[in-house]
Amino acid sequence: MHTIMVANPKGGCGKSTLAIHLASWFAHCDEIVCLADLDRQQSSAEWLKRRPSTLPPIRAWASEDGTPGAPPRDCGVGILDTPAGLHGKALRQLLREVDRVIVPVAPSRFDMLASRDFFDELAETKAVRKDRVGVAIVGMRVDPRTNASQQMLEFLQQFDLPLVTCIRNTQRYVQAVETGETLFDPGRNATGDLEQWRPLLDWLVTRRT
Repeated sequence: MHTIMVANPKGGCGKSTLAIHLASWFAHCDEIVCLADLDRQQSSAEWLKRRPSTLPPIRAWASEDGTPGAPPRDCGVGILDTPAGLHGKALRQLLREVDRVIVPVAPSRFDMLASRDFFDELAETKAVRKDRVGVAIVGMRVDPRTNASQQMLEFLQQFDLPLVTCIRNTQRYVQAVETGETLFDPGRNATGDLEQWRPLLDWLVTRRT
């Protein structure tokens, strides 16, 4: 099973948005996808309950105490939506179970400070040092016209990790999520937004092969 962890110790940075969109994209690629929501807020789990049965299925991956249980049988792609505050032993344990880590960072001072410590902790783990686990950064809710977004992009340049793409801030994500859907599902008319996902999807597929 190919397992992808979406992680950042800071809450509200877009982890669930990333997780459900990746699950949806892989499902549309005819993969058997399972989604584990390890956060107490259970945003991804609630989204999955609302997902229309007419769309490609995504299986719920049961979790307990912030850790995933055994994945559903025959699952090809697993997505982990992790909780805020992830660090230390819990982080190291999850890193032993995953192939890729995606770190969403939003353009705020608090997000950048939390991300700095998280990047340092990731760099110290054996799995990342030996390149067994690939790590990439995704800028979330980015508007290149704002000073905050420019400061975030400059901040991320200091780390030896790829910033694979930036996702803009738009109500289209909110509207889709409320109905259990994503921008990858039919009828969303979001071609321009989906182009922003392409570098991340290409990175995941390349790393997978």
